[in-house]
Amino acid sequence: MSLNSDEMIAGSRSPKPSHITLPKREFPFPSLLDFLDGHFPRVGRDIWLERLRSEKISDEQGRVVDEATPYRINARLRYYREIKAEPRIPFEEKILYEDDEILVADKPHFLPVTPTGKHVNECLLHRLVMRTGNRNLVSVHRLDKETAGLVLFSKRPETRRDYFGLFQDGLIEKQYEAIATLPKDSERKEWLIESRIEPSGEWILCHNVAGEINARSRIELLEGDGELARFALSPITGKTHQLRLHMGLIGSQIRYDKFYPELQPESETVDYSRPLQLLAKTLAFSDPISGIKHMFESGNRLAAWK
Repeated sequence: MSLNSDEMIAGSRSPKPSHITLPKREFPFPSLLDFLDGHFPRVGRDIWLERLRSEKISDEQGRVVDEATPYRINARLRYYREIKAEPRIPFEEKILYEDDEILVADKPHFLPVTPTGKHVNECLLHRLVMRTGNRNLVSVHRLDKETAGLVLFSKRPETRRDYFGLFQDGLIEKQYEAIATLPKDSERKEWLIESRIEPSGEWILCHNVAGEINARSRIELLEGDGELARFALSPITGKTHQLRLHMGLIGSQIRYDKFYPELQPESETVDYSRPLQLLAKTLAFSDPISGIKHMFESGNRLAAWK
């Protein structure tokens, strides 16, 4: 497949609705347009105005809301994400396993798991729904779009809670692989990193802060050469950008990371030759429904580091 990042898909609309609950605000309340524009600054005020005027947003009762609808605390608004044209991601996912309850997919770099930003239909979920015809698919966990590797999906609402419970109760083993710069202490081979991670307030970025620990990772340096090394990473918890931040705490940066330690300016085109060198390599768990002991390994590979 061509790696042309300029290829576009016209008229994308999410097959599933998005929701937002209006939070508590002090009087006088903002207009719906002002709230939506302020809460989703990357969408654009004109797009929210068009949605309100075109009866594309409704509340929890199914009633259409528009520019004149008053702000109501705890109202749950529903809308479908739409994009006039979205970039085609020139890499394909693979289905590694499927039974009556779950589907395990091997995600390429650059492909988001669910609709986000400029991508509505160019996401792993939509592609799998189109391939399988199963609109009940739900991802049990997430990967950043920059990260490649394994994603577990639940196929049936009736048993979904059991699979979410694997992650909530720490009953699933995950291991990542990364190519990153050698840490400050190049003689050390293993680390248990513990920190408190909170949103930084800058877009989707997070940072380590003082306070009660809420994030833990095990890091092992497998082999090194020159300025780079290959690492095995085992997240014990699942905070946003946890592995990137914990690598930073040992003085190492994952190769081609555009978020940390500093957010890089967004380019109009994507350089597909420089994927983030982070891979969700293995998943292992006992199936809560069948009792089968599963062990999955990604077929993706990181770029040569030597």
